[in-house]
This record gives sequence, C-alpha cells and structure tokens, in this order.
Amino acid sequence: MPFSAELFDSIPGAPDVPTGLPLVILLTGFTDAGSAVSGLIDHLNETADPQPLVVFDNDVLLDYRARRPVIVFDQDHLTEFRPARLELSLAHDALGQKFLLLAGYEPDFAWNAFTAAIVSFVDAFQVSAVSWVHSIAMPVPHTRPLGTTVSGNRRDLIAAHSVWRPRTQVPATAGHLLEYRLIEHDVRVAGFVLLVPHYLADTEYPDTVLAAADKLMISTGLVLRMDEVQQRREEFLTRVEEQVHGNEELTQMLHTLERRHDAYMAGRDEDGDGEDAFDERDLPSADELAAELERYLANRRPGDEDKLG
Repeated sequence: MPFSAELFDSIPGAPDVPTGLPLVILLTGFTDAGSAVSGLIDHLNETADPQPLVVFDNDVLLDYRARRPVIVFDQDHLTEFRPARLELSLAHDALGQKFLLLAGYEPDFAWNAFTAAIVSFVDAFQVSAVSWVHSIAMPVPHTRPLGTTVSGNRRDLIAAHSVWRPRTQVPATAGHLLEYRLIEHDVRVAGFVLLVPHYLADTEYPDTVLAAADKLMISTGLVLRMDEVQQRREEFLTRVEEQVHGNEELTQMLHTLERRHDAYMAGRDEDGDGEDAFDERDLPSADELAAELERYLANRRPGDEDKLG
C-alpha cells in the first residue's frame, strides 16, 4: 500500500472479509450533538459483534493532550489505562448480514495518510457503498422528527431525506475528507448530518442514536437491533416533558421553535427549497434551554442517579 504500515496494525487471526460489503463510518470529532456517533458506536459494540481487522496507531493519529485517555486510580495505585481506539472491523446485523465498520475517534493528525488507507481498504474489499453519520446542534424542537442534511453522490437518498440544503463553508472533519476522496474514486457515498435540538446537544439523546441507525439502515439495507435504545428514548422524553411542562418559560420557547420549524417545513413542501431554514433570530439560545435542564438535573431526588440520557 502507498502509505506507512505504521499507521495501523493488522489483527492476527482476523476473520476473512467477503467482497462487496457496505462500509459504515462512525467517527467522533469536534461535534457529536446528542452523542449520536458515540452512542451508536457503543450500541454496535454491544449488538453487532464487531471483530477487529485493523487497529490504527494512536501515537500517529491522536493528540493526547487535546483528548486525554482515561486512567483508573484506585485509592493509592493505578489499575487500568484505557486508550482511545479507532478500528476497522467486520460486524453483522440482526439478520446476520455482514458489514464493515470503521469506528472510533476522528484522527487529529495525518488525515491524508488516513484517507489513503481507507480508500485502499475500500478497493481491496470491493466495498459496495460507504455511509457515514455525524450530528450538529440546530434551533429545532425535540417534539418533531430529527431532520437530516444528506451529502454524497447518491441522489435518491439526497432527494428523499435531505430537509436542509445550505450553501455554506463549514469546518471540515476527517469524514468530510473521506467522502470527498471516495467520490473522486467513484465510490457510492452517503453522508448524513443529523440536526439535533441545540438545547439537548450536550446530553446523551437517544433519538440521535435511533435516527443515525435509521439512516444507515436505509442506505445499506442492514437491520440493526435498536430495542434497548428505543426503551431509553421513552424514559428520556418522559423526563424532558416533565421539565418542559413544569416551566412556562421553557414551554413558550418550545412553542416558538415548533412554529418556526413547522413554517419552514410547510414552505419547503411547497417550493422544495429552504434556504432561510432554521434562522436563529428571535430564538432562545442553547444556553437558556440547557440551563433549565441543568437545574432540573441538579434538583433531582437523591438516589436518582442516572443522568438525563
């Protein structure tokens, strides 16, 4: 391969990979609103039995001082060091269908070498299509389905699922670069950006995990087990609704978000465009709504230990 083998280590005894599988990419980066990516990674680790094929080298790709690994301190000694992991694995869905999963942290360094490595894997395994998900905070209400912006070269998915299509400049992620290079390489690619309520962006919001999984299932044909996340969603929304309905200011803020969201969606349905969508003028700030939810958490009864999300 045209890059240094020091970028990653192949796993001895790794399973054989059939050709023609879809590749799912989940990289945690500078934005992961609602813990969509990290939550789905954790869920797939528990339900999709990922078997590592390649582990990438943290010393090459990771800025330890920006994203410090965890070490366990037990009274008077250190018991465990938990480094971050970025792996390419072979996983399977609820029906036993196999797929490739690239999951873990977004590289801080060597983006070009990392991208070249992934493109080479895509070639070697004759990957059928690549799908990836990330999430951003937006002034939208949690009482409406999560919207999505879709990028890539799969026009059918863009037409069916992209509710917001801005023309703008944004800070790039490694996922963006991967999508850009893979399209140059004539690979079928779909990127899904979840539009997460800004006041829930710092929580572990189950709806984001469900929405991320749903988009990946649509783009790949996989069937993922999501029952546990669905149960957590119901508990989460119950707690949020209790807080909102008990606070007149939050209720009014939510109604404002709902009116603006519904007006935009109605206009989009009429003209197919939405250039002025999600204008933040006259909207409550994320800090205002988040502060109310934080006060709710701080005032919960002793013994109620699970956090919102």
